[in-house]
Amino acid sequence: MEQHHRQTDELELYVPRLEELWFKQKMESDPATMSYNRGWHLSYPGYHRDTGCMDFPPSQWESWYDQWVGREPERFAAYIRRKSDGQWLGDVCFHYTPDKDWWDMGIVLYALYRGQRYAVPALKLMLDHAFRVCKISRIHNDFEIARQEVSAWQTHFAAGFSECSREDGWLTVMITREQWLAGQDVSTPL
Repeated sequence: MEQHHRQTDELELYVPRLEELWFKQKMESDPATMSYNRGWHLSYPGYHRDTGCMDFPPSQWESWYDQWVGREPERFAAYIRRKSDGQWLGDVCFHYTPDKDWWDMGIVLYALYRGQRYAVPALKLMLDHAFRVCKISRIHNDFEIARQEVSAWQTHFAAGFSECSREDGWLTVMITREQWLAGQDVSTPL
């Protein structure tokens, strides 16, 4: 528990300025970082199925920024920043899915920083922001079981998510605001 709080205290969420989207562009063009995204059948323009990379040229930055920044609680996106040196380690986001009445989420760590125990604290920071600041009701994510994304599943479970179902080849996880707040030690702020 002490290791988790120490690591969480080392990180913060940082909403980037428009001109700082170069880091998002860098992550999305890095095959090692985007390997989790490889092989899908996506119709997204600029998606590279062989690497999982996504084109994110500066001409798209303003549109993306207008859709994601300052749109809470419907949408939220932030970088994960290490406090000691200001280094950006990845990003997190969530957005409302009206037909399901939940928020879907994402977390991506830049490949250079994977395996260094940043994922769970970063996910917990995002959840704390979602539930305490934005006061949203529940966050959902799902994983294709055949892809064996075990480390991603473990990260979500360690952050407090519960398994909802395993059907049609997908693992579905969810956490509610009530579950999150009940699991927090109020004497140890995040």
